[in-house]
Amino acid sequence: MFRLVFLFLFTIFLSSNLHAILKKDNLTNYINLDIKNIKEDSILPIWQVLNEKKEIQSYIFETYNLSPVLGFSGGKMNMLVHIDLKGDFLDVQVLEQDEPVFVSGLGVTPFIDFLKQYQDKNLSSSIKIGKQTTTSNTVYLDGVSKATASVKIANDSILASSIKVARQKLSGVAPKQIRNAKKDLYEKLTFQELLNKGLIKKFKITKGEVEKLFKNTEFENTSFIENKNDTFVNIYIANLAIPSVMKNLLKIQTQEEIKNQISKTQEPIIIFANGEHQILSEEFVPNTSPDSFEIVQDNFPININDGDYEIEFLDSVPAFEQSIILDVDKRFNFDPSSPWTFNLKFIRGNTTLYSTPIIKNIDFEIIPSRNYFQHIEKEQKQALWLSSMIEQKTKLILLTIFLTTLFILLFKYQTLLKKLRYKRNFLLLITLFFIGWYGQGQLSMVTVLGFLKAIINSQSLQFLLYDPFSLIIWFFVFISLIIWGRGTFCGWLCPYGVLQEFSYYFARLFHLPIIKIPQILSDKMVYIRYLVLILLILSIIFAPNITEYLIEIEPFKTSITLIFDREIPYVLYALFWILISMFIFKGFCRFICPLGAFLSLAGKLKFLDWLPRRKECGNPCNNCYKNCNYNAINKKDGHIKYDECFQCLDCVQIYSDDKLCKILIRNTKETKIKSWRKVND
Repeated sequence: MFRLVFLFLFTIFLSSNLHAILKKDNLTNYINLDIKNIKEDSILPIWQVLNEKKEIQSYIFETYNLSPVLGFSGGKMNMLVHIDLKGDFLDVQVLEQDEPVFVSGLGVTPFIDFLKQYQDKNLSSSIKIGKQTTTSNTVYLDGVSKATASVKIANDSILASSIKVARQKLSGVAPKQIRNAKKDLYEKLTFQELLNKGLIKKFKITKGEVEKLFKNTEFENTSFIENKNDTFVNIYIANLAIPSVMKNLLKIQTQEEIKNQISKTQEPIIIFANGEHQILSEEFVPNTSPDSFEIVQDNFPININDGDYEIEFLDSVPAFEQSIILDVDKRFNFDPSSPWTFNLKFIRGNTTLYSTPIIKNIDFEIIPSRNYFQHIEKEQKQALWLSSMIEQKTKLILLTIFLTTLFILLFKYQTLLKKLRYKRNFLLLITLFFIGWYGQGQLSMVTVLGFLKAIINSQSLQFLLYDPFSLIIWFFVFISLIIWGRGTFCGWLCPYGVLQEFSYYFARLFHLPIIKIPQILSDKMVYIRYLVLILLILSIIFAPNITEYLIEIEPFKTSITLIFDREIPYVLYALFWILISMFIFKGFCRFICPLGAFLSLAGKLKFLDWLPRRKECGNPCNNCYKNCNYNAINKKDGHIKYDECFQCLDCVQIYSDDKLCKILIRNTKETKIKSWRKVND
């Protein structure tokens, strides 16, 4: 019966925790819009925002529905994004997150402030977290101290989901790399050489080609048919951003005018022509966008505008009847080095009450010469975990060196026994300052519970890779669990454990009393930590919303992650266990810590009872038992209780010292007596 009830509740949990789609009625709680102007899209799980004319003006969507990225804790991270048709972020808000640092650490306010930075940023820019390191069009957002991994995950989710929307719904907004013209490449060329090299594109249109467009319409022109081989217009197109084009085509005055007027986000394209056809209509107004032709790239029209320049060609350049220099907008990913299309329109007829004009097009493909544009290595989209590893490579190398050194020292533990306390304190200081406060590598049940949550929900475990520093420590800990048991982490690599240990020895300087818990009571108190572990696991299954609060039984976040920069109750709780440790050696670690309980259970996989023992240990000698601060040695037979052992090596030092071990002292005396008898016999 109990199993059926458990299975029923478990199934409810699974089905209710996979997706939480925002309902239409709830949208107005986040976005100040009239609900009548919000319509569900038929293709993507997004919402259309309509204007008064019922035209789409923007989109709203949840990131998790389009890019289901898990947070650092393994839980859902879901943001609401409002983006317009130009790719500008209008608003980004948090809908759901259970990052420990934002739930009860720093609080959610820093995360909300971080998301506000997206407003007025454009998706076509490369948006990254951190300090600006280049002069490119990359936009950098300020991160959140102590929560770098979490905000990078959020950024990854926002961009991934927004790009999915852009590729299907927004015209040419999805970001891509743009190659600009090489400013230092100039060749002295004649007009004909510019044509031969393809730097100026020439297109000839005959009257016969135009007449084919209007065949079988009311606007057929018989004179065009009779003179079908005559040239109607010769069009020339060139990119003035290329120095070899501008300097060999235009006079200095025009060059200077272009340089002074054009912006970095614009590309100057010149179009000039000879012939009967006028490339600009009679209604054209300077400084506006021409309606008689357009530029298209990747099937998207590009924003163009007349620069209204005073165009003067060099004397060596042939005369042209028509010319215009366009300012082509590059903000929406017009790449001047990639092929684009010049679409020339031919219009016959006028708009009247009884008729409408007929518009026909002739397209010309422009294929720029790549030699005159910057060479950019194709940027490979790096996984967030990989970029995190690259950013932290120095720190990861130092960590690997430290862990390797520790492994060798523990494997050859005899090298530590001489002046053990000094050597151990030095290594513990590295753990506290480098692994803990600098590297933010305090392991926690948060990771274990996140792993469990991902398994329950059949989700990806990729979130474990977001913090490579901690992941390396986890890997080392599991290796050490198999070899030596839980003590390697708890005794050498836990920063909060170091604080407690130093607190204990600091109190000894002032001769404060020691409270040594009897072994019988101690053996029972260790079960408290297992009860805490069970409570956390049950909360993940049946009450995941309170897990983030229950995990605060670990004072790690307060003392190590946030370095006591937190609300007073949390600080007092963390300090409480440090003060208790002045009297009861590492009380939290031994009796309360759920991570210690988990590692104790996992440590049962170990295959080495590596701490040396003698048959006389415990009886008659019990020095190790008396000096073990962890109550990890059985009084009767002296065997090591590895579930409780923190591998401090104090007992090994006693075991190996003929001045501390009763067995060695006795053996030394017996040897001396035997030697004396031999001499005197």
